[in-house]
Amino acid sequence: MTEIQVPAVRGESREPASAEFTERKYFIVLAFVTSLFLCWGVAITMGDVLNKHFQHTLNLSKSQSAFIQFAIFGAYFVMGIPAGLFMKKFGYKKGVLLGLSLFALGSFLFVPAANTASFPFFGIALFILGCGLSTLETVAHPFVASLGDQQTSDQRLNFAQLFNALGAIIGPAIGSYFLLRNNVKGGTDLTSVKDLYLVIGAVIALIAIAFAFVKVPPLIAPSGVLRGAADVEAQSGKKLFQYSHFKWAAAAQFFNVAAQSGTWAFFINYGHEVMKLPEAIAGSYMSIFMAMMLTGRFIGTFLIRVIRPHSLLAIFAFANILLSLLVAQGIGWVSYLALFAVNFFFSIMFPTIFSLGLKNLGTHTPQASSFISMGVVGGAIFPLIMGKVADNVGVANSYYLPIICYTVIFLFGLKFYKVK
Repeated sequence: MTEIQVPAVRGESREPASAEFTERKYFIVLAFVTSLFLCWGVAITMGDVLNKHFQHTLNLSKSQSAFIQFAIFGAYFVMGIPAGLFMKKFGYKKGVLLGLSLFALGSFLFVPAANTASFPFFGIALFILGCGLSTLETVAHPFVASLGDQQTSDQRLNFAQLFNALGAIIGPAIGSYFLLRNNVKGGTDLTSVKDLYLVIGAVIALIAIAFAFVKVPPLIAPSGVLRGAADVEAQSGKKLFQYSHFKWAAAAQFFNVAAQSGTWAFFINYGHEVMKLPEAIAGSYMSIFMAMMLTGRFIGTFLIRVIRPHSLLAIFAFANILLSLLVAQGIGWVSYLALFAVNFFFSIMFPTIFSLGLKNLGTHTPQASSFISMGVVGGAIFPLIMGKVADNVGVANSYYLPIICYTVIFLFGLKFYKVK
């Protein structure tokens, strides 16, 4: 096993040429864990299509339909710490299997929810599904970090997030085709929702069965602890919340997911109400919107090798501040294209914040991963606020709100990323 040499500098990640992306023995496991990023990318963005679909079929306002995001991302807050404790006690593999089981169960519960046409029942199904996604995210990020040298953990996480972005393209494409294509004013048929999530549940269950038979080799960090000289302080009794870079990462992740979920939740509404596009066309454009994120991930994965991760994060956050100002003006295609560009600059934020927040935490890594994952609860709160603003003063004006979020992320990348 390659010896790990951790740089003794404050929060910087110097990447020597000898640091490999991963080792051959981890290839199969890395492929499976990477596939999880794709799966929850599909599930998260499918919720944005459900948001618009339920406005029709269940006669909901924008603020009411935002409870879809509240159920999914609220589950992250509830499940974050239990998932971390489960991972610490039983290991990464069983943590993945727990997450997949909850994901499949929540998907299957869409069948009785659709049969009763009950939005609260859908909320329960989405909450359980969200608990599965929370568990997978809590486990998968440190799992990927453990599949190789810590020097290249940023690269592995951004690589895995490429597939998350691919899932974010597939989700709206599938959702728009099966859910929005046949929407009619006043229609209440939920058969397409039921059938779609029945298939999703079956696929996730098959992935869980296949992963149960995968043998996980001994890891560089078997319990989420990345060894090295820089970990001595963490191992010697320093408490997790004494690390300011971790606290800022948790806050930055809260605001990152808040901005992202709000932006995504009302993207179709923006296309329909501001751009006057038919709903199915506005929904289909969401796949292009998500393709911008995938493009950003490809370019970001390259840039992060030549630009320090925290600097790239600050640059991308500042770009989104400027773009959001333009989106909020609602001036036709100029603003609409700016909205597409916002998703390009979202690309590296989640994995980079996560990776910077976990730097050199030693035995605190599993717990830190739980808290940073809990920051995703921002995605439960922010769409409700944006929905209220959109209902009252228009969907374009609601896009002023994410600027607050990007400002926090910018400050984290500019200054508060440092490990002290």
